[in-house]
Amino acid sequence: MSNLPSPPSRIALITGGEGDLAKAIAGALESAGYVVHAPGKGELDVTSSENVTRFISSLPRLDLLIHAAGLTRDELMVKMTETDFTHSLDVNLSGAFRVSRAALKIMSKQRQGHIVMIGSYSALKGPMGQANYSAAKAGLIGLTQSLAAEYGSRNIRVNCLLPGFLETKMTADLTSDMKEKFRLSHTLGRFNTTTEVARFVWFLDQQLPHTSGQVINLDSRVHRWT
Repeated sequence: MSNLPSPPSRIALITGGEGDLAKAIAGALESAGYVVHAPGKGELDVTSSENVTRFISSLPRLDLLIHAAGLTRDELMVKMTETDFTHSLDVNLSGAFRVSRAALKIMSKQRQGHIVMIGSYSALKGPMGQANYSAAKAGLIGLTQSLAAEYGSRNIRVNCLLPGFLETKMTADLTSDMKEKFRLSHTLGRFNTTTEVARFVWFLDQQLPHTSGQVINLDSRVHRWT
């Protein structure tokens, strides 16, 4: 058995690589033996089709794509500019379309692959001031399920993770009162962490090979299932 060649390392691409969650996922996957590419916006701009195509087509293969690039432009609807609305959709939703389209060309030839969309609980219960973000993340669920149905016959999985409220750079500007309000909406009274989300990404990719088209909530908030 010792003379058998070891399987090649899985190659993973994480968009939005400068974010706290992306960094945690990259570290977890690297520790598990993956070859990880986690470029920031300067290297991989998900709003540019040309940039996305050029970057992804340069990879020798691609086993796991994690769309973690995202941003918020929170504002009440009557004060929200059209730029704030469209830019949020462009990064959070259209960006997922661009990277998935490029990745699927590689994965289809390989006859295997896994795409993980980093969604948000806001898709299930849109909060005030997040009409743009909630709409984008809700669209991400539809994109996930459609791609899972379209590419399952080619052994390609697509899933959407709702990591829960995380104390990262994206939420650093929220007041302590707002954070406490969010915390109290969790039945366990505590937030998830980037470390635990990263651990689940590995588990989903390695230990749940028959799971696809699913929307998986990772915190303890309870919502209607219909």
